[in-house]
Amino acid sequence: MNILSPVTGYRSAWKDESVAAVYETAEKFFERTLVANRETYEKQKMVDREVWTEAGALGLLCCSIPEEYGGGGGSLVHDLAVAEAQAHCGDMSWVNSVHSGIVAHYILAYGTEEQKRRWLPKMATGEIVAAIAMTEPGAGSDLKRLRATARRDGDDYIVDGSKIFISNGQQADIFVTAVKTDPAAGSRGVSLLVIEGDREGFSRGRNLDKLGQFGADTSEIFFDGVRVPVANLLGGVEGRGFGQLMTQLAQERLFLGLTAVAVTELAVSITTRYVKDRQAFDGTLWDFQSTQFRLAESATQAHIGRVFIDDCIQRHLAGDLDATSAAMLKWWLSEMQCSVVDDCLQLHGGYGYMREYQIARLYQDSRVQRIYGGSNEVMRMLVARAL
Repeated sequence: MNILSPVTGYRSAWKDESVAAVYETAEKFFERTLVANRETYEKQKMVDREVWTEAGALGLLCCSIPEEYGGGGGSLVHDLAVAEAQAHCGDMSWVNSVHSGIVAHYILAYGTEEQKRRWLPKMATGEIVAAIAMTEPGAGSDLKRLRATARRDGDDYIVDGSKIFISNGQQADIFVTAVKTDPAAGSRGVSLLVIEGDREGFSRGRNLDKLGQFGADTSEIFFDGVRVPVANLLGGVEGRGFGQLMTQLAQERLFLGLTAVAVTELAVSITTRYVKDRQAFDGTLWDFQSTQFRLAESATQAHIGRVFIDDCIQRHLAGDLDATSAAMLKWWLSEMQCSVVDDCLQLHGGYGYMREYQIARLYQDSRVQRIYGGSNEVMRMLVARAL
């Protein structure tokens, strides 16, 4: 059980016995479902829907949502344990971090009582799969450039526009969607509207052909005069969407950072085993000092990353993880991940370029970490503004 760092044996302070139990359940589930069916999911570009309902039955969805709304009644660390177990398995196909770690908390933090009771219990069972729809063809990290609109018409909004790069886009039943309810008001005109995927005028585009993460459903979606009840406005008040997004992005970046650390640890662990077995020049690759030095550096970076993310998790649990620190962790840890994975692939030689080796899949799946959740260039800009 890899609740201990597979590189150093270090145990994070936030990993108590309840977190260890969740991790162990998740690890076994992922080995049986995601790892065992990797090729199938990559060919169909999404996991089977049963993965969601089975995870719900095991209590792996919405772990940190209160029991009164159907959740596990734990804290965020239990959802983080699920995410870390998945990353330690080397899988990036199932995007529960969006469902449980992001969308569920938008609804919990900003939803009305009726909205919480309408959506959260079914999200916890996997009956409803959730997505968040922010990015547009012309608006990525710059959310002020959103063009999707929601025009009030009696007791409904009429929504027009499109979104792209939407995780869970093909399977999601609900989309927390960033729209302009007042296009002339800039960021103060952004609202969050929960839109069901079965509404007339809503359509799903391509399941996008990506560089990596082949098993993850990433799609375009379109709104053509979609009527959505005013009751679906998150929190019931217009114009608060931009602030809601900015507040919750720190938690999203926490999941990205933890995934980066876990993947880095996995890369170092499997590469260390490989070089100690790989025969070369009357010995093994491990016998070369250059190999030892490179892995020593990678192991050190992985441990620094682990201590960094642990500090950010503890600060978030205490309520004082600021946006600047969240930006720091997102850019630095994802850069570390890509750098270490690249070094580990190099140590595999030609085999590292073969997708039958896990390091090759880690390499292709890692690259997007520097882009989504706010590009690393924007993260650095946010940090610089605080100096």
